[in-house]
Amino acid sequence: MKDGDTFTVRDLPRSERPRERLLKHGADKLSSQELLALVIGRGVSKRSVMTIAQELMVRFGSIQGISNATIEELSHIKGIGAAKATQLKAVFELGKRQELERETLYESYDIKDPQSVVRAVRGTIKDKAKEHFKLILLNTRNKIIGLSTVSIGTLNASLVHPREVFKDAIRHSASSVVIAHNHPSGDPEPSEEDLKITRRLVESGKILGIEVLDHIIIGKDTFISLKMKGLL
Repeated sequence: MKDGDTFTVRDLPRSERPRERLLKHGADKLSSQELLALVIGRGVSKRSVMTIAQELMVRFGSIQGISNATIEELSHIKGIGAAKATQLKAVFELGKRQELERETLYESYDIKDPQSVVRAVRGTIKDKAKEHFKLILLNTRNKIIGLSTVSIGTLNASLVHPREVFKDAIRHSASSVVIAHNHPSGDPEPSEEDLKITRRLVESGKILGIEVLDHIIIGKDTFISLKMKGLL
């Protein structure tokens, strides 16, 4: 959309506006552009808030890129002055602090059985509309030293590549890992693709010297441990 366009959020049907969609469906159902638009609040003359949010994504390439941008860099976007740039920086800083608090909480977990894994990650992936693939990093005492999201979306071999899975494990010098993901259908029974990916990651872990202890699949009210089922 060009700068001269006068399209605004008000031109959208009420049910399609970011604020209404968040209220009805929850924040996790909104696109990154919509969430940015809500933080920015409003556009400027002849430039809608959605256009500004779109340019942020294009200019910096990703949410991480926007988060890393300086206030000066953000302010170069037409419609983002110092005030809105500081709002964006504040939002991203809160997100970082939340992650630090979560990591501190995880440090108290001893991963001794599948139930321990479920307790550690269920809150981050239950009731999600898409599959969230998580990596739990462990030290030699089976204490959690990190937890990361490898991918979001239907699992397949290209989406869950060993390079991406073990990148954080290598960086954090993890001794072993547990992988976990949710099934939005509520049924935790593993698919053929789940089993294929698991075997591939186990073999890759052996080469790297990082053991894959288990793969936990979390459903609505239950879970399945591939190790306990003899599928690991």
